[in-house]
Amino acid sequence: MTRRRRVPAMAPDDRRAALIAAMLPLLREHGTAISTRQIAEAAGVAEGTIFGVFPDKASLLRAALMSAFDPQPAVDALAAIATKAGLRARLLEAVTTLRTGMCANANLMTAPRELMAEDAEFRERMIDGRSRMLAGLAALIEPDRDRLRRSPEATAQLLLLLIVASVHRGFGQQGGEFGEFGEFGEMDDEEIVSDLLDGLLVRPSPTPSTESLS
Repeated sequence: MTRRRRVPAMAPDDRRAALIAAMLPLLREHGTAISTRQIAEAAGVAEGTIFGVFPDKASLLRAALMSAFDPQPAVDALAAIATKAGLRARLLEAVTTLRTGMCANANLMTAPRELMAEDAEFRERMIDGRSRMLAGLAALIEPDRDRLRRSPEATAQLLLLLIVASVHRGFGQQGGEFGEFGEFGEMDDEEIVSDLLDGLLVRPSPTPSTESLS
């Protein structure tokens, strides 16, 4: 019989962090319907170890979801995108970054809605995270403010909506808060940026000859 490899002792905070790190891939693959036995096996510990640092499974799940939806990695990635690049190139990199993170958490999207209804701290973190991502997008757009019909902040809001629509296209059919997205759910990164910019870039007023043809 194969014996479980004895894991080294850890401080409680380190043990909690290790359990969350081991749990995240399981959550992202299977959603929240996973057992503490699966979590323990993924972390290489005895099941009782979990309850030495978390009072119950719900507490571990909450901590793991907070980690999964932590906006800081996305905010840091947005800040690292060079503002000297063209607007289209900057936004394409931003869209790719944000869609990658959202796609990784696609199986978890129902859980935050439930927690937000019950947990004020979790709700505030989610709202704050969205605000910080919007601020990061607006900062990328700011150098081209004069080329746009809308403010960088409004443009960032529209861009984030398009990203969400492309990732969570099935939520409308499940009665989710995002509604039915239809064909918007089929957009790729480049089309998202094109739909945004080619609809928002300031165009010169039509000449009389152009008007006569319309």
